[in-house]
Amino acid sequence: MSDIEKEIQHRLFELQDLKYKEFSCKLMPTVNPETVIGVRTPDLRKLAREFSKMPEVSEFLKILPHAYFEENNLHGFLIETITDYDAVVAALDEFLPYIDNWVTCDLISPKVFKKHLHKLYGKIKAWLKSDRIYTVRFGIGMLMRFYLDDDFRSEMIELVACIRSKEYYVNMMIAWYFATALAKQYEAALPYIQEQRLEKWTHNKAIQKAIESYRIGTEEKAYLRTLKVK
Repeated sequence: MSDIEKEIQHRLFELQDLKYKEFSCKLMPTVNPETVIGVRTPDLRKLAREFSKMPEVSEFLKILPHAYFEENNLHGFLIETITDYDAVVAALDEFLPYIDNWVTCDLISPKVFKKHLHKLYGKIKAWLKSDRIYTVRFGIGMLMRFYLDDDFRSEMIELVACIRSKEYYVNMMIAWYFATALAKQYEAALPYIQEQRLEKWTHNKAIQKAIESYRIGTEEKAYLRTLKVK
């Protein structure tokens, strides 16, 4: 084990909260509880800012797979601190295949992406074609996060609607994407629900999440309820 890995694990265990560990494990059935230390996200982000200033951190980013869930989250937060777009993408391409849970996947959102949305869109399309659950989920998440406002194009919804998967965590993200699209791009997203373009479970889950959203009006929610598939 390298010195930087020993140092990071030592610092993580200093921040351990066993009650938080118990709570976290209930939310992550795909993660072995023995690999969860129990460190709160704000503490991990603070640690990432500290370690990002150390030259040795590049060595830590090469150590894959990690032993602990929190090391993976820290890895993701360290990628977020990289300011060069191409370096961020390269680091993600190395890291995404090792993600094994929805929490780590959904926590990562590099700020540098906002300045390179044109290039990022091409990369997202490649991620969506992956055979890895969390690489696909991450790609959908990036479309949801960065491309449902001013940079939205209708072809993006089509990309997500065409994804077919037997994986719960992919289908849940598709549903979340469409619920958010209904909140932000209602006219563009609604036909996909009206025409039942999604698989039944995903279709109904998207409607459920949209109805739960405070960003969708009462009339729209009432109409969406009529579109549930029995």
